[in-house]
Amino acid sequence: MRFAIALLTTLGCVLSTTAPAADEPFRPVAGKFPPLEKAHSYRGELVFVDHANRRGSIRVAGNGVFRRNDPHPFAMLPYGMVRYHGAPADLRDIPLGTVLHVRAYLPPDPQISAVPVLPVNNKEKDANHSRGIGIAPAENHVLLLEDEPSHCQREGLVWKLKELDLKNNEGMIVASREPKAGADGKATEETLTFDAATRIWRGRECLAPADLIAEGIWPGSGKKSLGSQSVLLGIMWKPTPGAVFTRFHISDIWLDDAATQRAAQSQTESHRTFIRSRWMPAWVDAVEYGKFGRATVTATLFGGMDPALYADFQKRSPVLVNGAENTLKHTEGGTAGPSQMASRGSILDVTKLPGEAPLGSSGIQIRFETDLITEGLRPTRVVRIRPAAWPDVHLPREEYLDSGNFSLEDRFPTPSIFPKY
Repeated sequence: MRFAIALLTTLGCVLSTTAPAADEPFRPVAGKFPPLEKAHSYRGELVFVDHANRRGSIRVAGNGVFRRNDPHPFAMLPYGMVRYHGAPADLRDIPLGTVLHVRAYLPPDPQISAVPVLPVNNKEKDANHSRGIGIAPAENHVLLLEDEPSHCQREGLVWKLKELDLKNNEGMIVASREPKAGADGKATEETLTFDAATRIWRGRECLAPADLIAEGIWPGSGKKSLGSQSVLLGIMWKPTPGAVFTRFHISDIWLDDAATQRAAQSQTESHRTFIRSRWMPAWVDAVEYGKFGRATVTATLFGGMDPALYADFQKRSPVLVNGAENTLKHTEGGTAGPSQMASRGSILDVTKLPGEAPLGSSGIQIRFETDLITEGLRPTRVVRIRPAAWPDVHLPREEYLDSGNFSLEDRFPTPSIFPKY
């Protein structure tokens, strides 16, 4: 059984600049973190999620009629990050219909890809029937998947609201996505729809269009200039009246920093609880073998997590370690779940590696000793690690592989759900 080699990443390592779309297709190499500038960028609507296997499908926006585009399967790389509301997330956190920004590469190992492997030049092909070019890129293994507010916060952008046209608590807003520091002359205005269900966040309040109308901030009907008001938007897609090729919909408007920080904190708490129940992902750097199954293992924790999770890894604290598949699914499930089959040991050292951590790494390396070295704890293998102080809970059956019936097709469901190309 081969496992993809890699790490999740601390978001702080990728906050520098906007990466241009790669000119040439790029395939990640085992044991090396792929450079962000080599990733292919696209965005589209989330239409399917297989959360247990960290994959799904996105309707990719091209230059044709958006609604005609077939859902495009994608898989998260083992070190791939999901960001929602400006915070770490899991695929299960993101509502279907959300428009996401994607940074992705060719499959690292096509033979074990959990989604279809396409011709490397597939993003250059015209899908015809008014669908356009670029809606099914071969770059379907994702490094970074983020919703609109996460993308804007990472890139230092805001939405400037220009004009409102409202009737019966719904209508359209003209806006442009621009640098927060000031206009650079490259912003293009977009017309987005909203309706009575659009959530408007102000401080700790959750408002609706009707509330802004009642306060006299928005008119009951007609047009109003919004004076380039700076906000963050949550964007989704839904069917739109009229012959419109592509028009996105506003699900949320965050009016101030207090509202955005509150949304991020809520999502952070949710993800922190999730990781503590599913264990921290990492990969094995080295193994010093001893006698009778004993070994000292060095591993680097994946990045992109809340700092409070890393703080739980302390010298001399006991840990449980389990092998993981390239989807991060536990491979040693036994009959009762991962804890039953895990190797146990004590942390000898916790080291912060010098310099800026590369994309994919937390920059935190731990060494622990165990008296049960298993096949899953070999150099370059992906693992899951749980400090003993974290809750010992039983995972649902779809989130681990039965060690007595180990198979890559044990995926709930299998890759046959995806289209054949």
